[in-house]
Amino acid sequence: MATINLTRAVARDLRAAEHSRRGSLGRRLRRNATAYLFLAGAILCFAVFSWWPMIREVVMSFQYTNFAGDTKWVGLHNYQRVLADPDFWSAWRTTGLFTLFALVVGYAVPFALAVVLNELRHARSYFRLLVYLPVMMPPVAAAFLWKWFYTPDDSGLFNAVLHAVGLPSVQWLQSSHALAVLCLVLFSTWINMGGTVLVYLAALQGIPGELYEAAELDGAGLLRRVWHVTVPQTRLILSMMLLLQIVGTMQVFLEPYVITGSANDTTSVVYLIYQYAFNYNNYGSAAALGVLLLLVLIAFAGGYLWLSRRAEEE
Repeated sequence: MATINLTRAVARDLRAAEHSRRGSLGRRLRRNATAYLFLAGAILCFAVFSWWPMIREVVMSFQYTNFAGDTKWVGLHNYQRVLADPDFWSAWRTTGLFTLFALVVGYAVPFALAVVLNELRHARSYFRLLVYLPVMMPPVAAAFLWKWFYTPDDSGLFNAVLHAVGLPSVQWLQSSHALAVLCLVLFSTWINMGGTVLVYLAALQGIPGELYEAAELDGAGLLRRVWHVTVPQTRLILSMMLLLQIVGTMQVFLEPYVITGSANDTTSVVYLIYQYAFNYNNYGSAAALGVLLLLVLIAFAGGYLWLSRRAEEE
């Protein structure tokens, strides 16, 4: 009898707890109804403009379509066609080289510039404005401006400067594949540097000044303070910006499209996707290459986050 009563008591407690949870959930939903309503709009926008196109692209990669109603299932044919295209491997080589140069130039230069700006005692706001100015320019207009800078004769800005100091002109975009890609990286760094510098400056200003004062008392110069104080204190933001830098540069499109076109074999992966779709009207191959790029980015980002988590645990 005692066992039965105990069982009934436990059942009543469970029902009461379940009722309390349901009531608490209902109260929480009513209390946060406005927030959920705003979130629903954002989620709907993501679903319509991001998730659905991504799903549609995956489906299209297994189809032949010309958007005129003639659609048929072709299985892996689009992937086989893309992998057999010599331009596929050339585009990956260009994209990899662009990413490598961007890590050396586009990742290091903004951080170094942020450190220098953070050390300034006077006119800091004016220099921040100068650094941020390129971000406010229309990217296409800026790309055409730099295309003129790289003009191979003396009418281009860079060759005019070389001519003024008695040096020969340089075929910036025509002489070699590596130099052409480096020129694209320099433009990309210039136009994107402003926002990155501001992110680094915000992180630097969050470092306690006592750490720098202690380092100065120990006789540390600027480089030692940066290495022993700044870098450890901003490791999280540096890791995040590194990941964003690599993911962003692997999707480069504007630079080769406007500045070089397909000259000197500077076609990137995303530019090749554009050519498949709009030059060759081969939307299935364009979708297949887009899916392959997505898989590479997911694999890289996942591996990078896993390695970062292991490093933090150790």
